[in-house]
Amino acid sequence: MEQQILQRPGKSRIFMNKVKTFLCKPQNVVLLVLGIILSVTTIAPIVSIFADTISIHVGSVDAHLTGKTSGYTLVNWIDLFTGNLSRQNVWIPLGNTLLLAFFTCLGAIIYGGIFAYLVTRTNLKFKKYLSAIFIFPYIMPQWTLAVVWQNLFNSHGVTGGSDGLLASLFRITMPAWWCKGLFPSAVVLALHYAPFAYIMIGGIFRNMDANLEEAAVILNTPKWRIFSKVTLPMIKPAILSTILLVFGSAMGSYPVPHYMNLTTLSTKYVSMNVNRAGEASILAIIMMVFGVVILMMNQVTTSSRKSYTTVTGKSGQISKVNLGRVGKYAIAAIFIILTTFTSIYPIISFAMETFLPNPGDYSFLTSGNLSNLTLKWWITSENLTENGMYGQLGILFNSTIWNAFKGTLIVSICCSLIAGTIGTLVGYSVSKNRRSKAAGYVNAIAFLPYLIPSLAVGVSFFIFGSALGIYNTYLLIILAGTVKYIPFASRSALNSMLQLSGEIEEAAIIQDIPWFKRMFKIIIPIQKSSIISGYLLPFMTCLRELTLFMLLCSQNKIVTTLLDYFDEMGLYAFSSGINLILIIFIIICNGLINKVTGASLDKGIGGN
Repeated sequence: MEQQILQRPGKSRIFMNKVKTFLCKPQNVVLLVLGIILSVTTIAPIVSIFADTISIHVGSVDAHLTGKTSGYTLVNWIDLFTGNLSRQNVWIPLGNTLLLAFFTCLGAIIYGGIFAYLVTRTNLKFKKYLSAIFIFPYIMPQWTLAVVWQNLFNSHGVTGGSDGLLASLFRITMPAWWCKGLFPSAVVLALHYAPFAYIMIGGIFRNMDANLEEAAVILNTPKWRIFSKVTLPMIKPAILSTILLVFGSAMGSYPVPHYMNLTTLSTKYVSMNVNRAGEASILAIIMMVFGVVILMMNQVTTSSRKSYTTVTGKSGQISKVNLGRVGKYAIAAIFIILTTFTSIYPIISFAMETFLPNPGDYSFLTSGNLSNLTLKWWITSENLTENGMYGQLGILFNSTIWNAFKGTLIVSICCSLIAGTIGTLVGYSVSKNRRSKAAGYVNAIAFLPYLIPSLAVGVSFFIFGSALGIYNTYLLIILAGTVKYIPFASRSALNSMLQLSGEIEEAAIIQDIPWFKRMFKIIIPIQKSSIISGYLLPFMTCLRELTLFMLLCSQNKIVTTLLDYFDEMGLYAFSSGINLILIIFIIICNGLINKVTGASLDKGIGGN
């Protein structure tokens, strides 16, 4: 009898079968493609910036020190850290950057945390109004409050240039430390990020079980001890998340230190980029290193911390702290004044600046004569070299301004569509392969650009885009914006996809419904609100972005870089007008989005 010998398939056959099995699942194909795309668009620019630090640049200091016009050298690293200007070029900016980030976190958490506690845990009056208005500084461009601070407190005797409102009307001259440097920079950034702390901390305060604190009260525990031993540990995760995210954002801030005349790594990079290009790239590397450290700290704190359960199956009632008959109105009045200054006054200030004949000329207030105001900054329809117009047309007739605004809309729409789509696919594929290392890698590489300071991301794409010959194109700006804003969409999509049971899609698979149809007919409709948020957040953020884009294009390409140009030229009426248009447009967009989708930053905290 002839024996049949069964041959084992070869290793190549086994490998090919595994590949075919892997590629049969659409989520695996999506994961593979996204892994390649995100690796190239995220890692390649970072590699470019590392290469730039050891490259010789014609006309730069490294070419002078080496006597070469091309090639590679370590002289940039050596000169930056050990040269005669090392203190001015790296150590002082680094120290200022760390101090700015620290005080920004401290101020944002204290101000935003106190407000979150008052709105969620007390009988404070006017909560709905205060909750809605409190988030305005976060919606507005980052430099808004910095310009308002200048318009209010600057004086010719202390800061040079034109007088601010207080110096012009009341002859009040604020000291130099109040007008420029670390203090105003930290205050402005803290006010900008306080709504972020309010949203995160307020969400936990609202869902916290009051029985935990009431049990301590029954045991006659002092209030300060209840707060430190019960309340504070419960909000610790939100505080840690706020610190990590705000610290990274504050480190990469350029507009606020620029306006407040504080030397940080961001401002020093811009000043060094011409003559010390290689050394400037090292400053960007330092900011990137801090971003990676923040990412690692975030992983450690979220994986190893204790359990901080705040929502349980027991009573979820919230015991309101009674502020008293007078206190609930008095404290509300204080916050109404503060939020008016940070949210309403900027709009009034920018509007007023566009009607002044010259910067700092508030004579219409001192004389009561409205004829001292002018409409020339808005309605001048022909080129004039007199009257301080410097050959510019009025805002309403200025094609440069409106072309830049159109460019901003193009970039914002494209970034939101691409980042939203990729982020949704990242969330879907990672949720379906959550236990695989590949999913963990794609999730981390997609989130990394959020933690790297915006200027460092901009620098990497500036070098990367220049090498590819796409500098000053919408393609480069959209590419950088997409990579930077994918985390907004991916986090939103991932959280929503994890809520979906696998049985929903499995039922469709049994019916032989193709993947494309499953996505558009089942998955996306179920989680449309979260997915829509993944498209809207990049759009809203891109409208007011300056730091990320300032190195990637000429100053008249998009509206935020054009605004910076007018400020440099001393045409403050034009920059104020652009600020005003931008703020109103963003607020209108935010309002329309809330009406159409029901999405609201403060919804669920104090806004309902």
